Amino acid sequence: MSESEAGEPILALYSSAASHRLYDEQVTELEHALQAGLLADEAGAPPELIVAALLHDIGHLVVNDLVPIDQPLTSDARHEEAGARYLRQWFDPRVCAPVALHVAAKRYLCGVDESYRATLSASSVRSLEVQGGPMSTPEQVRFRSNERWRDAVALRLWDDGAKRADMSLPSFDEWLPLINHVASSTPG
Repeated sequence: MSESEAGEPILALYSSAASHRLYDEQVTELEHALQAGLLADEAGAPPELIVAALLHDIGHLVVNDLVPIDQPLTSDARHEEAGARYLRQWFDPRVCAPVALHVAAKRYLCGVDESYRATLSASSVRSLEVQGGPMSTPEQVRFRSNERWRDAVALRLWDDGAKRADMSLPSFDEWLPLINHVASSTPG
């Protein structure tokens, strides 16, 4: 695939009206993505994990499942799976696995650390129950058997921190060189 094949359709999604809807109480889907990517970059994450952080919620745009925070959430559209499936056309598991596992990472952290749940935003608490609630011990063991579980936990923590209304952000276009670079360096 050429480098432009990844960036252009991804940019189109993050330029859509859906990306400008509120993700949670304070930020839009686009702002949330930019904040997560920036937090991963500031943490010195490898390029693939920065791209995963930036694009971790792309499934919300693919399946158009955002429910306003003031409305009840009654089902889980499994945006993490839809997003990972969409991204597989350009990226390998270094990007797609953490995207696919970021909801499981929230459930995992809730299961292993009782204080973690208190750090979640209202929108993350709201979605936790329809996503399965805190992981049981057997689920935690299965989660840790995935070679990318640590990346998913790191991504989850950036996800949690990417909900600030006061953060100065780059434009999405500024991430295109990195997105295209990671896509072009994905094996076969």
